[in-house]
Amino acid sequence: MVYETVSTKVMRESDAWTIEHLIPSKELMQRAGNGIYTEVVTLLQGWKAPVAIVCGKGNNAGDGFVVASLLQIHGIDCKIFLLYPDSFSEDGRHFFDICLSQGIEWEAFTEETSLDGYAMVVDCIFGTGIKGDARGLPACAINAINSAGASGAKVISADINSGLNGDTGLGDPAVISDLTVSIGTYKYGHFTGRSKEVMRSRTNVDIGIVIQGEIIYTED
Repeated sequence: MVYETVSTKVMRESDAWTIEHLIPSKELMQRAGNGIYTEVVTLLQGWKAPVAIVCGKGNNAGDGFVVASLLQIHGIDCKIFLLYPDSFSEDGRHFFDICLSQGIEWEAFTEETSLDGYAMVVDCIFGTGIKGDARGLPACAINAINSAGASGAKVISADINSGLNGDTGLGDPAVISDLTVSIGTYKYGHFTGRSKEVMRSRTNVDIGIVIQGEIIYTED
């Protein structure tokens, strides 16, 4: 099969162009969260067991807040874990406040946090923005997600597995996912480096971003 892929630079520029000319940023985030939520409930297969959503501080985290809000609306228990409870993107803060208004439980992620006992973990730590290997608390969170996955939890990564570089597909540690939900268009890192090792499957959610730059067609 042949896939359209772009660099992270092209994706950032395309996102910015779309926001400036066509679709407000909060609407794009809502669409991304909607797409991830659809995959979450499909993978849960009707089992309304608790879902952990592990969030960093960028727009990837904001996508996770949208997912949490939708889970709450549909009666599926969830809990948000924040690596940086005092740091949000502007749009992320908007959707986190919605989660607070819904009474969704959250806690700060620490080195002692365990994700055992959750039916699913949604990885919303980094997205495609990481450069170099994860260290410190993010590395602890990645390892905790992988531990939960090894114990039977389903793992979904938002956009790309946290720890992987969006262009090279390299990085260690990296989340091992049952499903990676690319947002907008696949990035090179979905098919390069360690991608086959850490992504058991992948899908893309088209949220209306108009690509402004080179598209590479990748076979897999």
